[in-house]
Amino acid sequence: MGESVKERLQQTIGYRFQNPELLTLALTHSSYANENSRGARVVECNERLEFLGDAVLELVTSEYLYETRIDLHEGSMSKLRASIVCEPSLGICARDINLGECLRLGHGEDMTGGRDRDSILSDAFESVIGAIYLDGGLEPAREFVRRFVLANLSESQLFRDAKTKLQEMSQQLFKCEPTYALVKEDGPAHCKEFTMSCSVDRYCEIATGHSKKQAEQECAAKMIKKLIASL
Repeated sequence: MGESVKERLQQTIGYRFQNPELLTLALTHSSYANENSRGARVVECNERLEFLGDAVLELVTSEYLYETRIDLHEGSMSKLRASIVCEPSLGICARDINLGECLRLGHGEDMTGGRDRDSILSDAFESVIGAIYLDGGLEPAREFVRRFVLANLSESQLFRDAKTKLQEMSQQLFKCEPTYALVKEDGPAHCKEFTMSCSVDRYCEIATGHSKKQAEQECAAKMIKKLIASL
């Protein structure tokens, strides 16, 4: 990971580290640390920063929901917070800032798609939050979370992998998985339109797309918004 990569990341997030080593640590996966630790030379990974960042993320998200969703009681706020900070959501947020290209991964992890794996991206995203908190305090960490996690909470870009996020939400809220069904298929062979339905518990949404996959994603995105509004 070159300095130019870290420089681009800092420009993207609008925060410049006083201690750049904290950013390097935040981007260091355990696979890289394991491969590069030799004898007395121990390379630290980002797991401890992830622990700290997770706590900061929960605090800032809780604060945001307390301020903006006065209609919700404690249980509903807890469920909504869980859906916001879940692994698929943070994976999307990490991709928005091109975090994957910045990671220090072990060779095997890199070769098997680790740079685009939700579990690795979400952990690194939380590590960056922890690094910002240690480097500059709560205020810049709060600004980062509000800008890159909470600002787009109701926007479609948060739901680009809507099916994955909806599955996580439905398990959190109802202990079940969404079900999809083909409602109808229209148009000539070269320009088909598919109408799909999505059901979660007592809720149902319908959407149309030029492929079943596209229609399912649209259904899932509409369902996410419906579930959030119902909390």
